[in-house]
Amino acid sequence: MRIDYSPFFRSTVGFDRLIGLLESASEQGYPPYNIERSDENNYRVSLAVAGFAEKDLSVDVKDRVLTITGKREQAATPATSLLHQGIAGRSFERSFQLAEHVEVKAARLENGLLHVDLERIVPEEKKPRRIAINAPSLTTIEGSKAA
Repeated sequence: MRIDYSPFFRSTVGFDRLIGLLESASEQGYPPYNIERSDENNYRVSLAVAGFAEKDLSVDVKDRVLTITGKREQAATPATSLLHQGIAGRSFERSFQLAEHVEVKAARLENGLLHVDLERIVPEEKKPRRIAINAPSLTTIEGSKAA
């Protein structure tokens, strides 16, 4: 099912990027993927890339966009003919918008899944901090301490 976001473009100003993100997130596409969260700052994107070798895949980050591309080299004329092809091997490009301070830590291919590990690294100056509250001693207007 495809959702039509064009009414939002007609009635809003300055939300193009947000609506574009909604459109891309709602697309069901190839290859299937999972996004996992292991704790507050660690994530993993896993794509099902059966039939792709490491040399066929690339993982790039530019301007906070993680782009995973797969392009298989076409083999010469196969020795056999396929009676049924259920395993897709077509080229793909899938992009993920990364939040501020999220960095790609590693990527590995394992059992037909490409795992991309991400970590949110917030600088000290951006982390929340607790401010101590210092209450002055209670005094009356005359300057003597209240009982």
